Amino acid sequence: MAKVYVFDHPLIQHKLTYIRDVHTGTKEFRELVDEVATLMAFEITRDLPLEEVDVETPVQVAKSNVISGKKLGVVPILRAGLGMVDGILKLIPAAKVGHVGLYRDPKTLKPVEYYVKLPSDVEEREFIVVDPMLATGGSAVEALNSLKKRGAKNIRFMCLIAAPEGVEEMQKHHPDVDIYIAALDEKLNEKKVTSSQVLVMLVTVCTERNKKVLIKAHMQTCMWAF
Repeated sequence: MAKVYVFDHPLIQHKLTYIRDVHTGTKEFRELVDEVATLMAFEITRDLPLEEVDVETPVQVAKSNVISGKKLGVVPILRAGLGMVDGILKLIPAAKVGHVGLYRDPKTLKPVEYYVKLPSDVEEREFIVVDPMLATGGSAVEALNSLKKRGAKNIRFMCLIAAPEGVEEMQKHHPDVDIYIAALDEKLNEKKVTSSQVLVMLVTVCTERNKKVLIKAHMQTCMWAF
């Protein structure tokens, strides 16, 4: 069974509070998502293997450690996941970036793949799939299906906020994929959203307008299930 890691780091929790806050402006909102993604990437890469090498210092040749040939890839689920990519790349700039695009079929309400672009050496890479929200788990499960169909074997899933139902769905369909979460919210309501989901969705709908205004306009239209 996949492991679930909920990060309790004070900085992550502090910044996540302001991401949830309706009074946080667009610019700060985007910056906070970026910063939390960086902090989470630091934690998620903690177990990368190391190898000892010789390095020439100004004084002498010394023994030191480097990451042991691990090829990493970052795959956002379009479009919301894009807001987390730059924060991760600040920490691991050599990682290749792929994309998985999904839309919801209006009749079946099931996620449907419409775009997938991955690095050519899929089987050799360890992928971090990112999406701000894990609610019902439908889109995340389908995104991981897309990667596995193309040969991906080592995958981790990272999100800002998750609901228990989404975690359970992921573990049911992808028990080999560990899940990394900044916060685990309460169960979904009757509309299949958490209390935080509307704010997280605004990663994609925020433009130059103030997010506080957009919340009122999109409160109903944003109530879809992930």
